[in-house]
Amino acid sequence: MTVKEKRNSEFFLRPRFSIDLEENAEVLLHRIKVFLKTDDCEFKSSIVDRHVFIDIPAKKSHFWSPQLHFEVVEVGENASTLKGLFGPKSQVWTLFMFVHFVVATLFLGFGVFAYVRYRLDESLVFPIAMLVVLPLIWVLLYFLGSIGKETGKNQMKELHDFLIRIIEQ
Repeated sequence: MTVKEKRNSEFFLRPRFSIDLEENAEVLLHRIKVFLKTDDCEFKSSIVDRHVFIDIPAKKSHFWSPQLHFEVVEVGENASTLKGLFGPKSQVWTLFMFVHFVVATLFLGFGVFAYVRYRLDESLVFPIAMLVVLPLIWVLLYFLGSIGKETGKNQMKELHDFLIRIIEQ
């Protein structure tokens, strides 16, 4: 079996990968399902159609613990590709995106507020201050996400090694 792995840049908060395999997609998916149901598997997992989600066990899990999600894509009769990503659990990612949405909405709102205050010849101190603070909050959120990614890096490596172990069995 040939494994060819492609990765993205380290810049992303949710690193993506693609692994090309010389194996039928259905056979590969069946083998993954069987392996994940064995007692040897310490990770929590769920499979929906051709999407596989693998989580860190609850006793090792923390707020920044990553989740591995990959899809088995059929490329040919005897070829398939695993396309996946490492990222925070869906609850953490949803919270993170919600906070980004709130900051973006506030930024637009304070932009309108500053324009109205300007047209009315009123003080612009507060709206301009908020238009400076909100992008700083965005930068802070990015660095918090980077810190979270760094915190979960060892567990991400564990998930990656586990995936390679499944593939090579």
